[in-house]
Amino acid sequence: MAQIRDLKTGIKYKNTPIGKIPVDWEVGRLGDLCIGEPEYGANVPSMDKDNNLPRYVRITDITDNGKLLESTSQSINKESAQPYILGEGDFLFARSGATVGKSYLYSKKDGECAFAGYLIRFKPNSTQLLPEFLFYFTHSDYYYNWVKSILRAGAQPNINAKEYSNMLLTKPPIGEQKKIAEILTTVDETIEKTDQIIEKNKEIKKGLMQELLTRGLGHKKFKKSDIGEIPENWEVVNLGKMIYLQGGFAFKSNEYKEKGLPLVRISNVRSNGITLNECAYLPESFAEEFRNYLLKTGDVLVAMSGATTGKIGVVSNKDLPALFNQRVGRFVIKDSNLISKSFLTQVVLTKKFKENLLTDAAGGAQPNVSGKNIEKIVISLPPILEQKQIAEVLSSIDEETEKEGNNKEQLELLKKGLMQVLLTGKIRVSV
Repeated sequence: MAQIRDLKTGIKYKNTPIGKIPVDWEVGRLGDLCIGEPEYGANVPSMDKDNNLPRYVRITDITDNGKLLESTSQSINKESAQPYILGEGDFLFARSGATVGKSYLYSKKDGECAFAGYLIRFKPNSTQLLPEFLFYFTHSDYYYNWVKSILRAGAQPNINAKEYSNMLLTKPPIGEQKKIAEILTTVDETIEKTDQIIEKNKEIKKGLMQELLTRGLGHKKFKKSDIGEIPENWEVVNLGKMIYLQGGFAFKSNEYKEKGLPLVRISNVRSNGITLNECAYLPESFAEEFRNYLLKTGDVLVAMSGATTGKIGVVSNKDLPALFNQRVGRFVIKDSNLISKSFLTQVVLTKKFKENLLTDAAGGAQPNVSGKNIEKIVISLPPILEQKQIAEVLSSIDEETEKEGNNKEQLELLKKGLMQVLLTGKIRVSV
């Protein structure tokens, strides 16, 4: 077999059916690197979660990054579970439906588990293929492309046990597999710790919002109001007294471009933020022509119809420049002496505000809400100085959470880059 030497790294490569790999690596067939035959899971209904019973792992429980969702946890009776109880190193593939191709490596920390019928179990032979290496391989670009190429056309996409068994994968020496998995696991653990910090910050803020937005800072005297007990010097006011909702412009789809000025539509408004994934684009010249619809840092937007009705997002620097579309509303303050923008932002991000907003949403196939609905919502209002003090406390937590979120993004980019070079042998690790 012809060999190629990388002049930069000095590594010798060979061409294989799955691309260029180091000469001392092999290409293996998954079925040949596993013990026994692949197995389909149990075909019995799930039960309500019971800590005394095994967890029932279904395709809908597995996240994109190969973890189990706690929010969907269900159980299976012990008798039905016995042939399907997972052991250390057992590997599951989703074989059907929208989640086809997802994978999960069982760990004892997930407790006793049995797997359901739309999953296939493989048992990697750890002298040939480390389960941890297989886990990272099944989150690589090569694997995702393989899944796309193998999917059969039809109403339900499907990859069966034979097709998974025939999948080719890179097979470094076992010591190198271990080292690669250890490096990527370290990055994953750091990402997980970052996630924990973000979740802790969210919990802290949730508690503080409940306290500060209803009882304020250091008050001793309170009064009853239509929305509950509030500090004596606070007011109860309609939001429309202080703000109005500016609707976006009705841009036409025939004006969209492949690239240009991003257009924020209702689908781009997410809880607490804006996502420009799968957004539409308009000509750059529209920035001047429609400058009244240009977004600014800190703008607060609300989705007013569709599946995202009631979602509220705050515009950040990374979202700009951008325009906003019809059925997206922007909160505009009438008088900054009455309400501070930072305080308004915290108020409209509360669960209570969203509940009030959706209470008045019109029904139908898709809910929708009007500017008038939003402007008539009643809130409690502290004096302007206290508003700013409350907002400063809550904003400091937001800033810390955003910083951790940025750290997580960088770690995920690092992991993606490492997977690209480690799983293909472009960079070798010492063992």
